[in-house]
Amino acid sequence: MNTQKLGRLMAVAAVATLSTASLAACGGSSDEGGGGNAGGTDVGVILPDATTSPRWESQDRPNLEKAFADADLKATVQNAQGNTAKFGQLCDSMINEGVKVIIITNLDSESGASCLKKAADAGVTSIDYDRLTLNGGASYYVSFDNVKVGELMGAGLDECITAAGKKGGNIVYVNGAATDNNAALFKSGYEKALEAKIADGTYKLVGDQSGEWDATKAGQVFDQMYTANSGKIDGVVSANDTMAGGIIARLKANKVQGKIPVTGQDASVEGLQNVLQGFQCGTVYKNTALEAQAAADLAIALIEGDEAAAKELATGTVEDTEAGKDVPSVLAEPVWVTKDTVKTVIEDGQADAAEVCAGAIEALCAESGVPQ
Repeated sequence: MNTQKLGRLMAVAAVATLSTASLAACGGSSDEGGGGNAGGTDVGVILPDATTSPRWESQDRPNLEKAFADADLKATVQNAQGNTAKFGQLCDSMINEGVKVIIITNLDSESGASCLKKAADAGVTSIDYDRLTLNGGASYYVSFDNVKVGELMGAGLDECITAAGKKGGNIVYVNGAATDNNAALFKSGYEKALEAKIADGTYKLVGDQSGEWDATKAGQVFDQMYTANSGKIDGVVSANDTMAGGIIARLKANKVQGKIPVTGQDASVEGLQNVLQGFQCGTVYKNTALEAQAAADLAIALIEGDEAAAKELATGTVEDTEAGKDVPSVLAEPVWVTKDTVKTVIEDGQADAAEVCAGAIEALCAESGVPQ
């Protein structure tokens, strides 16, 4: 199983002295900005899609755009919309445009590696963002401690089952896509967190399948597990909020919503609403503003040719298991969020209270101290 040599970065503004005053906004395909590259775009970013998680457009895009604008970099932030052909076209376009740094969140390692190798051939420095591209050769990696993300889900499920008055029971794993290296890291984390209690018989793992980061697929997979175990499931590790939503829909169909703890991650609007309603026992909150700022700070250092500053930021490493080498990494810290701490996500500006607390959720937000 993949491992990480962890180096935490809680304050990602270590090279703030390299940043200059914020000028024009950036983002989109022909964004105007100030900048280090007067003749063109400094940084190109390719996000993967808008469906596997809403975070890419609702959190990462605005956070990245703000971070680059604050750094006075001209940047383009594009979305491949889940299409590997489009991903390749965006990559080619950015390299041809002459970006100094390209930042990608791959759809899969094969197409991601193709882009990174083209960048290397063109002398463009590359950063893997959130997902490591196996055998891709990225110069740096910016993400969260993804094994820790999984550990938080596993420990969180254990706490939720215990809080429900149970001493153990049957649990299932609904994992992320096999094409995503992060899914393997998450799984290694929740396996680690629950290993001892599975070994001593406190928990019995009765299902372990991929939900492919898709709500419908996750719901179908859970249905199969639920039926195979005659409804005797006491807890679900769902590897993100999107899949948790599909699982919760199936729990509602069986009239057991809120009775079987379900985890998640990304602190999406739907995920936070499910946590507030008691349908989801918790979610792992990854403040993507930290991740985006780390990527911007690293890009600044690389554009300025300041290798010392880049090394100061990249205090950790993550193993590329296919290439057999460690990638210099900037890793931010994830946080487990429950009903009592949903307000943290709102207060950090990573979710809109009006959206989260719409309709019947308003009273639940008030009970949990969510600022409105």
